[in-house]
Amino acid sequence: MTCFDVAIIGAGMAGASLAAELSAHRSVLLLEAEEFPGYHSTGRSAAFWSETYGGPAIQPLTTASREFLAAPPPAFADSGFLFARGALHIGTTGSLSKADAMLADFCSSGVSLDRLDHSGIDRFLSGRRDGWDVALWEEDCCDIDVAALHQAYLRFARKAGCELRCRAAVQGLVYRDCRWGIATANGHFEARHIVNAAGAWADTVAGLAGLPALGIQPYRRTVVQIEVTPAAPSDLPLVVGLDGSFYFKPDSGGRLWLSPHDEIATPPCDAAPEELEVAMAIARFQEVVDWKIERIERKWAGLRSFAPDRKPVIGADPGNARFFWLAGQGGFGIQTAPAVARLAAALMLGNDPESGLDADSYSPARFR
Repeated sequence: MTCFDVAIIGAGMAGASLAAELSAHRSVLLLEAEEFPGYHSTGRSAAFWSETYGGPAIQPLTTASREFLAAPPPAFADSGFLFARGALHIGTTGSLSKADAMLADFCSSGVSLDRLDHSGIDRFLSGRRDGWDVALWEEDCCDIDVAALHQAYLRFARKAGCELRCRAAVQGLVYRDCRWGIATANGHFEARHIVNAAGAWADTVAGLAGLPALGIQPYRRTVVQIEVTPAAPSDLPLVVGLDGSFYFKPDSGGRLWLSPHDEIATPPCDAAPEELEVAMAIARFQEVVDWKIERIERKWAGLRSFAPDRKPVIGADPGNARFFWLAGQGGFGIQTAPAVARLAAALMLGNDPESGLDADSYSPARFR
């Protein structure tokens, strides 16, 4: 039996980034149920960095993460993880009010959003169909190299002394004498603090600890990779429906990734795409542009987990201060990971959160 200062349950982006922040200060055990970290949400993300994604409540975390993602410290990585893309938020005439609301939401945030006329839209998106004439341009939107970022966090944590155990699904948690006993499929451990970074399984882990669930709900999100004619230009921006009903972005070789932006409530699981959502993605794409779909090359699904108010949950549980929540990151968990990890580490180490981040607004205490 081995005792650690902190045991983090879940080695996806949330758990790996916090492990990297904590391991220089505490002994850290990182537990992963699967054969390798990032199998579920992290490994299936078509991630981008967009300050508007998730709305005004998420924007401070996204903005605070940019510097690290663009130019990480040399000890962490040799180069950044962001690549310029830009985002075109587009809709029909009926979406004018949505465009106005989006501009109003971010008017005082410093986010770069500009309204486009017809010629402006055509500059970024050729082949658009009639009626798609309302658009906003988000210049600062970037692609994120998710795999490289995740591996860099794991590598940095390991160098600082973090111990990673895979195939270690947590089977039981018992709190006694100010320590957690942790029964897993790959051994038994003890830790003074538990971090619940279990993603879709966050409420399940809370139940194992004898604590109330917070209503963290997983939702299935479908992505389809297609080949189109004409080939998608490499500088095509991320194209997002103002009504939230689709997005598509270029992949290598002139291919596209597209999604119906679906949110299908589901139990925690190894998510798989449904044919209805694949057909929906294609239909919505064909409503926007006149490009010909040559073939569907891949399709997959991942889980995005939200708290009831759709904000992340970061902080100690009111029922047990040694049980720390790091959950509910939704679809924005990748782009906010640096700021969220720093905030969580500051709270666990007793330090002040960085300026501009309101820790109380993300605390699990808001649900109790």
